[in-house]
Amino acid sequence: MAKYLVIVESPAKAKTIKKFLGSNYEVVASNGHVRDLPKSQLGIDVEHDYEPKYITIRGKGDILAKLRKEAKKADKVYLATDPDREGEAISWHLKNTLKLDDKNTSRITFNEITKNAVKNSIKQARAINMDLVDSQQARRMLDRMVGYRISPLLWSKVKRGLSAGRVQSVALRIICDREEEINAFVPQEYWSLDAEFAVKGEKKPLIAKFYGDTKKKITISSAEEMEKIVTALEGAQFRVTEMKAGERRKSAPLPFTTSTLQQEAAKVLNYSTQKTMRLAQQLYEGVDIKGNGTVGLISYLRTDSTRISEEADQAAREFIRKHYGEESVGETDQNKGSGKKIQDAHEAIRPTYVEYTPAAVKESLSRDQFRLYQLIWRRFVASRMQPARYETVSAKIDGNGYRFTASSSKRVFDGFMAVYTNDEDVVEDEGKTVSSLGEHSQLTLKNYVKAQHFTTPPPHYTEASLVKTLEELGIGRPSTYAPTITTLIARHYVAKEEKNLYVTELGEAVNRIMKQAFPSIVDVNFTANLEGLLDCVEDGTVSWKTVVSNFYPDLEEAVEKAGEELEHIKIEDEVSDVICEECGRNMVIKYGPHGKFLACPGFPECRNTRPYLERIGVPCPKCGRDIVIRKTKKGRRYYGCENNPDCDFMSWQKPSAKHCPKCGNVLLEKGSRLVCMDETCGYSEEKAKETQNE
Repeated sequence: MAKYLVIVESPAKAKTIKKFLGSNYEVVASNGHVRDLPKSQLGIDVEHDYEPKYITIRGKGDILAKLRKEAKKADKVYLATDPDREGEAISWHLKNTLKLDDKNTSRITFNEITKNAVKNSIKQARAINMDLVDSQQARRMLDRMVGYRISPLLWSKVKRGLSAGRVQSVALRIICDREEEINAFVPQEYWSLDAEFAVKGEKKPLIAKFYGDTKKKITISSAEEMEKIVTALEGAQFRVTEMKAGERRKSAPLPFTTSTLQQEAAKVLNYSTQKTMRLAQQLYEGVDIKGNGTVGLISYLRTDSTRISEEADQAAREFIRKHYGEESVGETDQNKGSGKKIQDAHEAIRPTYVEYTPAAVKESLSRDQFRLYQLIWRRFVASRMQPARYETVSAKIDGNGYRFTASSSKRVFDGFMAVYTNDEDVVEDEGKTVSSLGEHSQLTLKNYVKAQHFTTPPPHYTEASLVKTLEELGIGRPSTYAPTITTLIARHYVAKEEKNLYVTELGEAVNRIMKQAFPSIVDVNFTANLEGLLDCVEDGTVSWKTVVSNFYPDLEEAVEKAGEELEHIKIEDEVSDVICEECGRNMVIKYGPHGKFLACPGFPECRNTRPYLERIGVPCPKCGRDIVIRKTKKGRRYYGCENNPDCDFMSWQKPSAKHCPKCGNVLLEKGSRLVCMDETCGYSEEKAKETQNE
């Protein structure tokens, strides 16, 4: 009987696949990559047509020896690594390292680890797709070039083992740009005006919102404008001038892609992108389900396609028909291509067996696995269902030439929302109905509710919103989102507090250098175009060496130029007025992974260090001591009193020496303006030019 060898990436995957194949199949794992570029050097021969120099990864010798032994015993070898560029490259490296011949070696891929999918993949075995391999090689080499040529410059400039990255540095710039936007934001005052009307037969009053006059919408910008409108409304006879009834539909959501799964898991489950991918990998590779053995519960987790196979689509519709009724089954497959490059060999992320409901597998999963699986299962089933339908009613209420509006909606058919809802959907269905109003009916005013508001700056990025932005800009691919964010946090360029991402002082310093010395590397459009070229390599329309050979000379030129310029502006250790209590020298300011700190210049004889508190030359408004720049435990910068914890003054924006002429509070620097610390005061003024130019 013929002997077959199947090589996969992980032991968990091997265990799941083994039970689908007969005794003449041996399934073994390579534990990921077996070859890579060397860590000690660039590993690319730029003088000889950019040939990569691959070496065996340290620690993989025993695994390779085992794989060679098994391969010699086999009549045929199937390379079954993941169905993407990275998986294709691992198969190619395995084929070369194990010296497998073309005749007895085939590549197989499957989007889900099920019996049918695995057996069908063997029937459709093919040769290794070198376009996919070349695309991965090009990506790996571009990343290596950026990291290994720019990082040493950062080391010499900021004096620690920092790093630059092709995608990482652009992501850092995006976060820094948002931080600058937030810091420069000046709140604008506006007011809202609601009217409470008594409605016959209703216990609760009807709340109507101020719209404007009968011709146009009006924004109320100040208390004076508000009082002017309220005065004009005195004695008004309010009447319903228009009633409008209608129906609104809320479409079912698309099934998850990598990006949307990371976003929703962050929002609903409070999972980091890294945690989401780790759990999804476990669900994909296989979990021991009581009574069924090891089962791969979801399809492949790295995808930007929303396509669903016909078989899975039909199974879902049958399930919905049986459990929710014929009227809940979606009419057609709503998934449309986005027009951009997608990994359409994949499907969306979905359960492999829709019959494995979350309740059925709950006892076999950890709490975190269960919550993620439930999210994926519900989203997939919902995507095959009818839209939710609402009856809507809106009313226009006029008086003395001004208009108020009121509206309500009532869900009359659940559709997909019988399975999948979020907080926004729940809130949407609340509110006072206006259906009891009649057109031209008179209303009795009970009260006005006036409220002052201020516009808010754009929010800080969260992991979810950063992933969404990277995807929209075409930067990175599904497999890169989580590692990129993890690296930024690990390098202390970005701090995560609660869900928000904040740039640290170190991150600001690195971003400044990158923008100054390597503007194209951190240019969003340049990086997105490069991703497009890598997609062309995958399509076979562009040679990978063309992409690499066009990229490297420009990078090398920028590195040389930056090396010269950075030397001219290189900052020596700044001497402080703080005396080292151990040896009497003036301590110097140094940079570390967490930002600035004070160190004795007598190192290594004297190893004394202290936290660095930078004074900004402004007295504390509470106690009169100096305000200094401080950092939270995770590295986010703020301004606080040097007398902390006895004095609790703090501000995220830099305080100025000036005080508000209106209320006497501290003025904060926001972009080109000084703004009162008390938002309810609303005072702001232009900064002096010399201050702006500092």
